[in-house]
Amino acid sequence: MAPQPLKIVYITPSIHTADGAARVLTMKANYFVEHFGYDITILLTEGKGLPFFYHVSDKIKIINYDLNFEQLWNCPFWKKFFIYIPKQIKYRRLVRKELMRIRPDITMSLLRREINFLNEIPDGSKKMGEIHVHRDNYRNFKDEKNNFVMNLFAKFWSKQLLNNLKKLDRFVVLTDKDRELWTELDNVVTIPNPSPFMPSAVSPLTEKRVIAVARYSHEKGIDLLLEAWAQVEKRTKDWRLEVFGDGDTTAFNALIDKLGIDRRRCQLKGRTTDIEQEYLKSSIAVCSSRFEGFGMVIIEAMACGLAVASFDCPWGPRSIIKDGEDGLLVENGNVEELADALVTLIQDSAKRESIAKYAIQNVKRFQMEKIAEQWRQLFEGAIRS
Repeated sequence: MAPQPLKIVYITPSIHTADGAARVLTMKANYFVEHFGYDITILLTEGKGLPFFYHVSDKIKIINYDLNFEQLWNCPFWKKFFIYIPKQIKYRRLVRKELMRIRPDITMSLLRREINFLNEIPDGSKKMGEIHVHRDNYRNFKDEKNNFVMNLFAKFWSKQLLNNLKKLDRFVVLTDKDRELWTELDNVVTIPNPSPFMPSAVSPLTEKRVIAVARYSHEKGIDLLLEAWAQVEKRTKDWRLEVFGDGDTTAFNALIDKLGIDRRRCQLKGRTTDIEQEYLKSSIAVCSSRFEGFGMVIIEAMACGLAVASFDCPWGPRSIIKDGEDGLLVENGNVEELADALVTLIQDSAKRESIAKYAIQNVKRFQMEKIAEQWRQLFEGAIRS
């Protein structure tokens, strides 16, 4: 008699937006059902009725509770309490009911609101969590640091989080550096994100174009990139910078004018539906993030045969790039060093080609089948223990 397929339930807010967590979750879930035959259900709270941004296999069961926690984003703190509590009570009841019905082998939380009650549900599953940002940026309260009430809440929240994480069978982080941050825990495992694609072609490195792929938000450091590019532009000819991403570009366009950057050589574009082709039409990729949970765009660019320059920000880039071999790392936030690295890659074609060559080889360790095997060993090992 053939063994029953492993049952896994993932719990996350949504998969209808173009964020990295949704992308990685759908990639893994699709692979697990197609290649391992796992029985996978995804529980959601947001975006009911909206199309999924990334492909989801028909073999995956989706349950959306339509709780709309997102309405809390625009509420003052005192009002959030009165809206959140009823929603959380309902959420807890619905998740409990579903897990008791499914009786999964593994329940995986992406560390949102369900982490507060997941360990208490007696469905028999191994409870696990995975986090896609490093600890310092998981939930920071620095904007409210002078608020006494928020300060107390932050301390309480942090203590409760640690108590909940300690009860998990496994807690998965993206890099070894991330693992070192969770000193209070002894259940932490490192599994990096997989590459979203392994292209059939690589860039010929003939286009005089530098590409950046990032949201137009503070943490992605587009302002720092523009400051660096203002220097690059003065020291090189013909090369151009093109940025692709979601978000409001108003402030960054104003910065372009303030820095006197040539708009013919620097363009801020929206999201593209075929990022692979944009990589293949470029020769250099740049990551200017102030912090990164991992750095999916770095492994995308490396897989496409680009030479990458990146800030050595916490903690993703260093776990991917071997400085000087398959990419260039510079001091986090150091605009002058980032400009120097880009100029080096632009002016030294031999170095650019050598780095791109090693990047193509070294990034293969992030192929989906290799990362999936790490997850298989984690899941099946946990079931046997």
